[in-house]
Amino acid sequence: MDIERLGRLLGDPGLAWFVDRVRQRMARGRTLTGSVTLSDPDASQRRAAERMLGRAPRSSGSLSVRLTTVDEILRRSGVSPDGLAAAVVALTGPVVLQAETRNRQERAWAEAYAPLNLLDAELARWAERIRRDGLVRRLARTPEAAGPLVEAAVRALRALPASPPTARATFAARNLSGAHALDEGTPLATLVLSGIRCLTGFPDGSGARWRREAWASAGLLKDDLSSTVLTLNLRGTPHLDWMADAGEPTVLTLRSLTGRAPVASVPTTGTVHICENPAVLSAAADTLGPACPPMVCLQGQPSAAALTLLRDLSMRGARLLYHGDFDWGGVRIAAALARSVPWQPWRYTAADYRAAVPAVAETLDLTGPPVATPWDPALAVALAECGVRVEEETVLDDLLTDLEPGSAEAASKRGGRRI
Repeated sequence: MDIERLGRLLGDPGLAWFVDRVRQRMARGRTLTGSVTLSDPDASQRRAAERMLGRAPRSSGSLSVRLTTVDEILRRSGVSPDGLAAAVVALTGPVVLQAETRNRQERAWAEAYAPLNLLDAELARWAERIRRDGLVRRLARTPEAAGPLVEAAVRALRALPASPPTARATFAARNLSGAHALDEGTPLATLVLSGIRCLTGFPDGSGARWRREAWASAGLLKDDLSSTVLTLNLRGTPHLDWMADAGEPTVLTLRSLTGRAPVASVPTTGTVHICENPAVLSAAADTLGPACPPMVCLQGQPSAAALTLLRDLSMRGARLLYHGDFDWGGVRIAAALARSVPWQPWRYTAADYRAAVPAVAETLDLTGPPVATPWDPALAVALAECGVRVEEETVLDDLLTDLEPGSAEAASKRGGRRI
């Protein structure tokens, strides 16, 4: 091959478009036949094509060059005895087939995803989803960056949920590259939070508060003071005993629940009533005061503090009875709680719902997708049939009746199966 002559013939800047088109065809594995066309050539591109072909192309309009003609010129002149393909490689370097590149990339991505195989079955569906939906590719861009990202996410998820709950920074320092590895906005935090939602079943949402609660559902906290739980008439410390004697609600922080000594205790045969909304607990304190049995209020999705308290009470023999709003959101909260602690329904069955619907003064339609109710499958059916939202405040009188001294046995008979 005559490299000097080849440079003068095909190396002209006016033929860069031509060489690039040929190279693209070679990368796609296509034969070098037919023509390539430049729709709006300038004068320099026309002159370069004229020198290469040894004749003047058309003076106006598009510029079309037959590939077989150029191949013959290169072979016949001795500039490139092996033809056009060899000439392009000599000028621009080896051409890698796009199919080979794709296969190499896919092998690299498969290797990057390999740590996902270490996850337990409960996260297998999440692992399959992120392989399919491109989340890792969007976060990491390349398989070289994705490998360490996926490996770190798997390491974090295998250590979750954290028990006892701990600060996110502390968890990251112990299990990952440093205390800031799970800071908001990092690719690793985004990926781990996606896995946590699958691990804990935390519902969809957005915003800083939602993210904080989603992290907390796996025991990872911004700190041990911001997570709290509202209680009534729990005992176990001088402060709690004093508040219970007064029949006044009190707020417990996660810090107080994960200290060296438990802050709350109930008899192993005792019952703890759980509600979703603070209005129920407040009304119980107003109506019954110190005579009210122990209560815990979730105030929406169970906080890390609430889950820690309820797990401790359950492990020490307390019987947990739960009531929430009769709507799909309330059912999701109940289901989330059931994944962490066993409870029985407290006026929270299909029969209770159907009895309460006529008492709703202003009908509120259910919103959101339906959710299963494993403690009473008929409840999900009833909700779908009636389509009416019944808030806890609507049945407040019935709930307060159950809390009156001597009503525990009746409430026990109404309870469904433990879940």
